[in-house]
Amino acid sequence: MDDLQKARDWYSKVTGATPYFDEPFYVGFDIAGYELGLDPELAGSGNGEHSVAYWSVDDIETAVESLTSQGAEIVTAVQGVGDGIRVAVVSDPFGNHIGLIEEK
Repeated sequence: MDDLQKARDWYSKVTGATPYFDEPFYVGFDIAGYELGLDPELAGSGNGEHSVAYWSVDDIETAVESLTSQGAEIVTAVQGVGDGIRVAVVSDPFGNHIGLIEEK
């Protein structure tokens, strides 16, 4: 992550949360009891060496629209995966993937 300050500000805006830990080597958010960590030094990670965490949302279409209006790009459009569950994946402005899941 080349610009931790910009990433911190972006995630503060899209989550409505302020970091509980904010240092040049790591920024941590508590999002409903889950850790959202921004680590600028992931030199050992390469393409394909990551997983996607899925954020639970009430309305996936609204969530995708909100994130893309703030600079995210759609990686995988909203799609049904069975049992009323819909998922999508967006990429934040820093190249990180964010999964979204709506369970009705």
